[in-house]
Parts: sequence; structure tokens; C-alpha cells
Amino acid sequence: MTGMKLTTQKNLMLFSGRAHPELADEVAELLKVDLVPTTSYNFANGETYVRFEESVRGCDAFVIQSHPAPINEWIMEQLIMVDALKRASAKRITVVTPFYGYARQDKKHRGREPISARLMADLLSTAGADRLMAVDLHTAQTQGFFDGPVDHLFALPVLASYIETRVDTSRVTVVAPDSGRVRVAEQWADRLGGCPLAFIHKTRDVNVPNSVVANRVVGEVEGRTAVVVDDMIDTGGTVVKAAEALVDAGAADVIVAATHGVLSDPAVDRLKNSRIREVVVTNTLPIPQEHRFDTLTVLSIAPLIARAIREVFEDGSVTSLFNGAS
Repeated sequence: MTGMKLTTQKNLMLFSGRAHPELADEVAELLKVDLVPTTSYNFANGETYVRFEESVRGCDAFVIQSHPAPINEWIMEQLIMVDALKRASAKRITVVTPFYGYARQDKKHRGREPISARLMADLLSTAGADRLMAVDLHTAQTQGFFDGPVDHLFALPVLASYIETRVDTSRVTVVAPDSGRVRVAEQWADRLGGCPLAFIHKTRDVNVPNSVVANRVVGEVEGRTAVVVDDMIDTGGTVVKAAEALVDAGAADVIVAATHGVLSDPAVDRLKNSRIREVVVTNTLPIPQEHRFDTLTVLSIAPLIARAIREVFEDGSVTSLFNGAS
């Protein structure tokens, strides 16, 4: 009697929720795979139903879902997708969140507050995620909330390559919109050939969300192009007030580069009517036509995500994509 022979062959399967199908389609095309056909809908009371139309047994599953508004709906859909994969015997499940919801709630500022970014990681882990991939988390320590490998991708190379085509780097000052972004601004300054750094010293009213009270420029910006770098633009208040402070301090020009274009109201009106020459974001979040304006440039993050997925699937090095940057 001849024994049973088992040939194990790795099988990459790509899944997408309904939050940002355009990005998932682009990633699938770059990876030269098809998105797994999925039935997804909401019941009358808002509950989400998901079913995959192909066998996923033994596969290396990558579940792409960004978290735009309505954010809780898309997070729940991703959790349900992961649970479905786990119960259908997927071998490994990697959650790909180009924009990781609740990332800003990563610590307690005052008593009786949650740490929602940690809760998010726990939910994904409980659902069955083995690995997490995200682009530009609000703070790097969020990686420690997930009990498993985390691939933290950086949009800096994508954004900086574009900015280099738009400015004379010898006349640039990189500006952090607050003291918490100085480390990121330093990485930008290195990338742009060691240009000077400045930051906006700002005060917030802790009782009013999305509000900035006062701005003061620390650093040399007079006669220079100020490139303001941030991880996200939500209501636009921070970068618009930063631009006003920079122009008042003598900056010749202001460009804003941010990874995540959340663009909650009234961001579009604020940015359109601001002193910012150009706003550059990536498509980690869907940006509908009504949120687009003449001075907005949207760059694709899909090539970076596709390369990272390929490295993970082939047991390569994601760090190598960024020359060891962390």
C-alpha cells in the first residue's frame, strides 16, 4: 500500500470589504490576482452579512479594508470577514488597514477615557487575525497593541518623491504642524536632502475636539517654501491655521503633504479657501468627487501595499521597502 503524499503549496487570496473597492482592485491588479468573490449586504436592522464564494481552506488570506465614515460599519464588516475566514480554515489571516480606525485614541489624556486603538487591536485578534498591516499609524507604539506581527508601512517615499518634483528642495523648510510630528518631519528633512526644520507651537482646548487655539512658528521659514507634513487631514483646522501662521511669518509658499485624507466637513471648504498652494494626500481612504478640489493631489498607495503583501506572502522583508526606517 502506497502512503499518502501531501504537496503543500502556498496560496495567496485577496479579500476586500465594501469601504474602498477602488484601492482593493488596484492592489489586486498589481499582485496579478483576482479578488475573491464575496457576498456582502446589510440586513434591515443594519447587521452585516458576509460570505465568500470560493473555498479558502489552507490559504494565506489578506483582508483589505480601510476605515472611512461610517467608520464603525466598516470595522465591523472587516471583523466579520476575518471571523468567516477563520471558521472556513484559512491558514493565516492578515488584516490590511490602510487607514486604521481609532488610531488617535492611543492613550489616556484624562481620567475615565478609553484607549480605543488598543481595543481595535484586541477585536481584530479575537476575530482571528494573525497579522496586521497598516499605513502610517498615528503613533508608532500602536504596533504594540496587537499581539502578533505588525507591518507598519510608510507613505513618506510616495509623498516625498512627488514633492521633489514640485519644489526647489534648496528653498524648502519642512514643517511639523505640532511638536508630536517633529520626528516625522526629521525623516522628511533627511529625505529632502537635509533641509531645515520648523514646527508650529500650538495650544488646544482639551474640551473641544478638532480645535486649535493659537499657533506660533518656531524655525526659519522666511522666503522659503514650507512643506507641512502630517499623518492625516481630518477637518483641516490644524493645517489651515499652520499655513496662516507660516505665511504671516514670511513663508513664500505653503504645501501640505499628509497620508490620510479623512476630509471631514468643513475640511474641503477650509482647504479650498486657505493660503495653501497644494494639498497632497494618498488614497488610503476613498476621496469622493465632491471632496476633490483644484489644489488637491491624490497619490496611489496601492503599489506600496501590493509590494508589502508580496513580501509577507513570500516570507521576505517588509522593512527592506523602507531601507530600515522605523
